[in-house]
Amino acid sequence: MAGIVLRLLILSACLCAASLYAGGGQIRAYNIDYNWDSPDKYINSFAAPGRWADANPKELMRWYEGMGFNAVHSFGVSCNGYAWYKGGKVVPPQPGLKYDLLTEMVKIGKEKNIKVFAYFCVGANTKWGLEHPELSYGTPSSPHIPFTLEYIKYLCASIKETIEIAKPHGIMLDWIWTPAGNSLNGAPKPLKWLECEREMYFELTGKRFPGKENITKSEEAEFRRLSIARLWKAVYETVKRADSDCLIWITNENVNSPDVAGSKMFAQADWLMNEHGDIEKTRAMRAMVKPGARLITCLAAWNGSDPFSTAADALKNGVGLYGFAKPSDGFLMKPVSYYLGSDISALKGDELNIAVLARVFNGKVLNH
Repeated sequence: MAGIVLRLLILSACLCAASLYAGGGQIRAYNIDYNWDSPDKYINSFAAPGRWADANPKELMRWYEGMGFNAVHSFGVSCNGYAWYKGGKVVPPQPGLKYDLLTEMVKIGKEKNIKVFAYFCVGANTKWGLEHPELSYGTPSSPHIPFTLEYIKYLCASIKETIEIAKPHGIMLDWIWTPAGNSLNGAPKPLKWLECEREMYFELTGKRFPGKENITKSEEAEFRRLSIARLWKAVYETVKRADSDCLIWITNENVNSPDVAGSKMFAQADWLMNEHGDIEKTRAMRAMVKPGARLITCLAAWNGSDPFSTAADALKNGVGLYGFAKPSDGFLMKPVSYYLGSDISALKGDELNIAVLARVFNGKVLNH
């Protein structure tokens, strides 16, 4: 208990810094995450198409506003491959989608000065995998899509459609990884070298594919970097042509991965987030971004970051704060009053992370 009190006092000392951003400069972001569900309900761990299709944009935005958030990561196309807006021709909406969710959230956000971002999972899309088995490593709930020209065309068309229909403040891009993964916990997985990847090898290097037995680790690593670079160039140009004011928010859980280190996407992004949440990597991102770009750090149960020290450091240094978790009460989280009124020392995991954010952003760090 003494440790909790001490960390709360540290956060209290940082509230003066938080107050400097009361006009909206401090990024205070969250996502009620519709990407994931229990694995026994679908072919992988992603939410089945139509899960949470009854999500009400007014109730969602009311919760975000009450929590004190000024930025919302909503959804353009989630990991299952279906859209959260209506009227598109490129991507069908979630089956049974009750409301024009993203479009209505954006409208409410513009009324309440809350930025709403349209999310895209770049490296995984179950619908794409099922419909294009020759262009995918199956349909796991992990990066599985080679960045072929066909996929880049589809992804860019999806992004363009979302911007034109829903008119979000920005797009959020997640899992910009080849099927080799992000090498967060060691070396990346070897590529399978599907026929489409062999064709990509020639497109990207100008050389014939030497064969699985002959390709070196350095050649494979360069292929991964070039794959990501080609996709990023197309996505960046698509966004800025569709709406030059549309912000690009990139989330990355391993900013030091050799696949992305020094990438133009970090230098061109408007918002860059260290999803791993560790303070040192977040600070190091300042050298990666353009002048005026915003840095964000993440409070989430999966990354194990201490919410008190992470939040205090972010507030002190003008870094944005973000969190996410799967819904816990229908399509929503528990009421705002729960996170503001509960004994914070009794909370754990994502509930503790949410409670810390709620207290910081409502000026009520201590339990009163």
